[in-house]
Parts: sequence; structure tokens; C-alpha cells
Amino acid sequence: MVGTSSTDSMGNGTRLLALLSAAMVAWAGCGHARPAQGLSARTYVIDEDASGVGSALGTGGAGYNCDDELNQCFTRCWESAQQPYPHVERNEWYYEHCTRECRKQYMQCVEGLEKEEAERVKKRPPLEFSSFDKARDWIRAHKAEVALGTVVVVAGVAFILATGGSGALILAPLAL
Repeated sequence: MVGTSSTDSMGNGTRLLALLSAAMVAWAGCGHARPAQGLSARTYVIDEDASGVGSALGTGGAGYNCDDELNQCFTRCWESAQQPYPHVERNEWYYEHCTRECRKQYMQCVEGLEKEEAERVKKRPPLEFSSFDKARDWIRAHKAEVALGTVVVVAGVAFILATGGSGALILAPLAL
């Protein structure tokens, strides 16, 4: 019977400990992932209150509201003097008909607004700043024009605009 001696098992444990130690030293000493110019990849508070962020976005430019259009469509359909043949009364079927037809128009409206917003986003210059102070000041002054989830690059380090647990507006490091 072949057995392992206590020195063999201690050797394996020592090797594992040495390997883990080497990995920790390599991880802790890795300098290529550190941000430049002293800006650390930590969370920065932009404002104590995130209210108003993105309030100017998604309105289709002129404040067009697809929900209002949906309500108007349904009212026009329901109050129409002519109903699809052979229906002559406003019943459950007619209600479903108006809902279905107006939902199609509503979805077209939403898709159109999404396309317009996507085009506006493409035309916007990327949010890149040389210092945190410049980024903070610009975002505070333009809160209505940025959305949560916007990527902001500060001194070569990528952050994402988010809200903290207390409702504060923050720049959190973007992990890739």
C-alpha cells in the first residue's frame, strides 16, 4: 500500500500558500489598471440631490406625448359614427377594436421618438473632462440634459452617472 507522508501533504499546502501569495502580490502591485493623474476609480458625489436629471430628455424635441395621442385616438375611435361592418353598437368587441388600432399608432409614436432620441445621442459630443471639478460643475449645470447611465470620462477614467442610496447624484467607476 502506497501512502502519503505528512511531509508530502505539508509540501502541497506550502506550494498552495506560495501560489496564493504570489497571486495576491501580483494583483495588489498591478499598476496598469490604475487611473492616471491621481484620479482614483472611486465613487464621486456630484450633487446631494438627483432630482431633475434627464428631465429634458425623451420629449421628442417639441414635447410630443404619445400617451396623449393614444387617449385622443381611442376617444376618436369610440365616438366615431361609423363602425366597422357589421358592428353597429359600442360593445366589448368594439372596445377591443379601438384599443388594438390605437395601440398600433401608439407603438409607432414611441418608436419614432426613440429613433429621434438615438439620433440626438449620436450627435452629442462625448462627455470627457480633464478634471473631476470640471465634470462636476458641468453636470450640475446640465442635469436636465443628461440621463442616468451616461458614461462620463474624467482624465481618461470611465465613470457612469448613477444615484446613490440616499438619492445623491454620483459618478461611479465603470467596470468593464
